[in-house]
Amino acid sequence: MATVSMSVHEQLALRHRAVLPDWLAVYYRQPIEITHGEGRYVWDAQGRRYLDFFGGILTTMTAHALPEVTAAVTEQAGRVLHTSTLYLNRPMIDLAERIARLSGIEDARVFFTTSGTEANDTALLLATTYRGSNQVLAMRNSYHGRSFTTVGITGNTSWSPTSLSPLQTLYVHGGVRTRGPFAHLTDPAYIDACVEDLEDVLDQAQGRVAALIAEPVQGVGGFTSGPDGLFAAFKRVLDRRGILWITDEVQTGWGRTGEHFWGWQAHGASGPPDILTFAKGIGNGLSMGGVVARADVMNCLTANSISTFGGSPITSAGALANLTYLLEHDLQGNARRVGGLLLGRLQAITAGLSCVREVRGRGLMIGVELNTPEQATDVLEATRGGGLLVGKGGHGGAVLRIAPPLTLTVAEAEEGAEILEAALKQVESGRQGS
Repeated sequence: MATVSMSVHEQLALRHRAVLPDWLAVYYRQPIEITHGEGRYVWDAQGRRYLDFFGGILTTMTAHALPEVTAAVTEQAGRVLHTSTLYLNRPMIDLAERIARLSGIEDARVFFTTSGTEANDTALLLATTYRGSNQVLAMRNSYHGRSFTTVGITGNTSWSPTSLSPLQTLYVHGGVRTRGPFAHLTDPAYIDACVEDLEDVLDQAQGRVAALIAEPVQGVGGFTSGPDGLFAAFKRVLDRRGILWITDEVQTGWGRTGEHFWGWQAHGASGPPDILTFAKGIGNGLSMGGVVARADVMNCLTANSISTFGGSPITSAGALANLTYLLEHDLQGNARRVGGLLLGRLQAITAGLSCVREVRGRGLMIGVELNTPEQATDVLEATRGGGLLVGKGGHGGAVLRIAPPLTLTVAEAEEGAEILEAALKQVESGRQGS
């Protein structure tokens, strides 16, 4: 009997399933290994090239194999890889000074972590300690990480594996503009209704609420958001009651939305947040996250604390080079310009497609919502077949998430749009992606 030979991807997938958890999801019916990248493109283990419209979950912020980051990491690796926060760390201090200035928070302090999950976990520790309460407000449809604490404030049930939590979480409206009981309202009326809901939730809360944690644009939730100004209106209520505002900028930070450097700035009429969390793009693939907070909030902890890996010399050196490149090349402006063109192009090509419910976004953070999760999965497969990598999210997974590196060119945006158009039309006609 003839033996059936397996591809390199099939062999690796078998090894993956044999040793890693069943809940560790991978994309595609036939998963692929990405072996290397350059600019906005990556290659798989079988030599196929793809245009990358997802950047390792919005993490490759500038470009794959950016020479400036590679050089900084190589130079630092030749000196020392690791020391921990028990010793002075020049790259970490240089980076902290720059982020503190950029944050908009007065008298800011910065603490580095290794991920967005850990950053949000730290923010919750600060807020609950500062306020002496474990009650936290979060948005419906939200996602803030995979740790035990952050799962406890996740409003997207697709990513919440347990109801157990050390926190008492109260969920409020406002994260999804086009669904729910307020969807039919005008933007000002929508904001008023959400504020009324917030006030009602707070009036029913027992004790002191510590903080509201919110993504300016919900990432895993499918790139959804409320109207600009919503969190400014929320903040007026929070300030009156002494409640802290935590803005989760893990996906919206560093100019990705184009219009603003931070997502909170679309809601900035009432001033900056009390706590800001960041991660993903700042490291361009290096494991980097962190928290920025007012000094009195950051310094409220009385017990000893360190970080073994947070702000390590090598990740800080790479992140500083990445941030410098982003600012010197105005990648926020590029996200605004190219992202606007891409959004308009996608809205045009989907206008006559019944399988598409909505195209939304800002900058290079665009969501294409299909009618069903099954349709979104089929489009995901078809885009891979066409040489394009996109992400998926939303409640149940019905939204395609498009978030390329911020150096995306107009020509590459058009290339990706053409592939996506073909994939959508393939699914519209009932033909399943390869």
